[in-house]
Amino acid sequence: MSEWKNESEARKKIKEMVADYYHDFKENKKPFTQGDRITYAARVFDEKEMCALTDATLDFWLTTGRFADEFEREFAKWLGVRFASLVNSGSSANLIAFSALTAPELGERRIKKGDEIITVACGFPTTVTPALQYGAVPVFVDVTVPQYNIDVAQLEAALSPKTKAVMIAHTLGNPFDLAAVKAFCDENNLWLVEDNCDALGSTYTINGETRFTGTWGDIGTSSFYPPHHMTMGEGGCVYTNDPLLHRFILSYRDWGRDCICPSGHDNFCGHRFDGQFGELPRGYDHKYVYSHFGYNLKVTDMQAAIGCEQLKKFPTFIERRRHNWTRLHKALEGVQDKLILPESASNSDPSWFGFLLSVRPESGLVRNEITRYIESKNVQTRLLFSGNLIRHPCFDPIRGTDAYRVAGTLGNTDFITSNTFWVGVYPGMTDEMIDYMAQTIIEAVTR
Repeated sequence: MSEWKNESEARKKIKEMVADYYHDFKENKKPFTQGDRITYAARVFDEKEMCALTDATLDFWLTTGRFADEFEREFAKWLGVRFASLVNSGSSANLIAFSALTAPELGERRIKKGDEIITVACGFPTTVTPALQYGAVPVFVDVTVPQYNIDVAQLEAALSPKTKAVMIAHTLGNPFDLAAVKAFCDENNLWLVEDNCDALGSTYTINGETRFTGTWGDIGTSSFYPPHHMTMGEGGCVYTNDPLLHRFILSYRDWGRDCICPSGHDNFCGHRFDGQFGELPRGYDHKYVYSHFGYNLKVTDMQAAIGCEQLKKFPTFIERRRHNWTRLHKALEGVQDKLILPESASNSDPSWFGFLLSVRPESGLVRNEITRYIESKNVQTRLLFSGNLIRHPCFDPIRGTDAYRVAGTLGNTDFITSNTFWVGVYPGMTDEMIDYMAQTIIEAVTR
């Protein structure tokens, strides 16, 4: 016979043991010493995430459920939006955001094959991939240095009668010029999709109103991959204030179905067997009516359970990222003759994902030699993702075709491809780690 009186007591005891396991085997109790590995990012968690994961595991619901419901509700409240829908990754979030804008119900504003989407080549590929997969045409414009975001002066040159949307990311936490981009979209009746995967918690102010990035456009997306601002292991989210777009987001996420019944529920609308859809027989079971060509990109409840605990910690994560970025910036001010230091966008308060550095060509230094030295001192570096995405092998099959176009030149994008790298500022970093990282970077450019 079990020593536990009931399931509630059993769960409590199991979670107590999990908490003890965390403190005994997972809690980092070792102080940093110079030479210890400093990764560009890492998970920051404690026993609460492990216990929440255990709770969801004991439910054994496995798919999306009560923890996903809780996270979507609390995340939407925190962001200040009406609707938040969890998906299995930030890349899936971008796919669903774009898919929603292809819904036939949108009429003339629907994105169709051959329509153009203004974006940048300097970033992460899955901001652009959905447009290409749907047969839309990405129109690439250059970025600015040292903000590393879209050059808004190029927007008008990128515009054509075929333009339907602007879909761009906030780079490493630094918001793009939302005031200019939003005004451009409003003036030209364009959709605005904010890829907010690297900027969760950043804010931007327009005409005295301050909002989180990701909430100024029609749709925002987030990623909860381990290096990001908060984690579910894998996971992402799509959010909007538009009820119609929210319905499309759910449809494309959930197999393309027309039904809005939550997982595990039937006849939520009360009209499961009395509708007429397409050329189906009248009364065809609404749970199996498909209004779009969709996917299954839902998150599991185990992931969502971790996210519920991460969200409670998130304000402290933002605060620490800002602290680390500011400390590192101050420490590196003495080598600005060799390195271009990053600058935040006007009217913004970034929640920094990383610290971008560009080698000044006139310094005679070479980016790869600098990063090789930094890595030799056990400090991890990263490039600004794809650099110039168009130069990658994935473009070989469409190079020279009308599958995409470039507005103007991509001079700064190419400069970044050859000269830019970044290091982390994640909330698990201590002042000692930041200082060692600064010391190492200074050595790399002055030795």
